[in-house]
Amino acid sequence: MCGRYSASKSPAKLVEEFGAADQTEGKARDADYNVAPTKNVVTVVQRHPRDAEGNVLTHEPTERTLRLMRWGLVPFWAKDPSVGNRMINTRAETATEKPAFRTALAKRRCLVPADGWYEWRRNGKVKEPFFMTGPDSSSLAFAGIWESWRDKKDPDASPLITFSIITTAATGRLTEIHDRMPLLVPRRDWAAWLDPDTGDVSELLAPTPELVDSLELRPVSDQVNSVRNNGPGLIEPAAAPAPDLDQSLFDVT
Repeated sequence: MCGRYSASKSPAKLVEEFGAADQTEGKARDADYNVAPTKNVVTVVQRHPRDAEGNVLTHEPTERTLRLMRWGLVPFWAKDPSVGNRMINTRAETATEKPAFRTALAKRRCLVPADGWYEWRRNGKVKEPFFMTGPDSSSLAFAGIWESWRDKKDPDASPLITFSIITTAATGRLTEIHDRMPLLVPRRDWAAWLDPDTGDVSELLAPTPELVDSLELRPVSDQVNSVRNNGPGLIEPAAAPAPDLDQSLFDVT
């Protein structure tokens, strides 16, 4: 699963990296090394523009933008937003079938930029935190879906925009840490994943082995265990790898 990740890049850097316009209205936090559910974070979407009445102009080219969304999907039919606390992740294996996810998967997909994500490996009674990150400074792009929810009791209120990270079975070296992982979208598939005119993305719901194999599996401090802690120290390597973990796992070639 993915329940915590790091997103330290400013919107200005993400604009350049993802080729998107910034529509976060200056409300985005420049760096968050301990992103947790219910936080508002930067995502990437691609949509057709709308006219003054709100009608979608399907004949106009799509626009790629950075948007702030709250982590934890709230389906449009939900009675209250608390349901989002249970929908931070969406399993790729069932996303096309479950009512809470299938419409969003077909029509409202996003990318979630990240430096990397945290996972905890159980070693007896101890859980050891690891940070999974790429081999260079480029962002990882998690596959996501999003929804717009309105409070029927307050129709004049602004809509609540939320998202969920799609997860899949861990592969390769990651299986030594956890049995699940976020679905990583390689750069070559960003446009296809974000395309609002494409309803079937089933071919993109499988992990990319070469991307997974390039990741660094970094032991980090247990300071990340608390959401109160933040800062770049959370993603720095711990003093030494777990003694019973194969050292080759940390060798990135």
